[in-house]
Amino acid sequence: MVDDPICPLCLRPIPPEAKSSLHHLVPKLKGGKGGPVVLLHQICHNEIHARFTEAELARELNTPEALRAHPELSGFLAWVAKRPPAFHKRSAGGRRKR
Repeated sequence: MVDDPICPLCLRPIPPEAKSSLHHLVPKLKGGKGGPVVLLHQICHNEIHARFTEAELARELNTPEALRAHPELSGFLAWVAKRPPAFHKRSAGGRRKR
């Protein structure tokens, strides 16, 4: 039996039935095409892009550790940690600075 991959943002397992996607650690628009990617829960991926601009992600939030440490994600991470691994809901959105 192979263990499910672990989401590097929320640190919960990503079971096969969970919605998930690849996140470019440096956004493609900022030179990250072909760069490192990580598999995230879709809800975690959505939260990152709802809160941060592509420039912020490229400049200072280009590792899972930097994202986890960011104070704007602490509330989300505490909340999602209590949810089952396959949990998904739409992000509220509209919070990102333009």
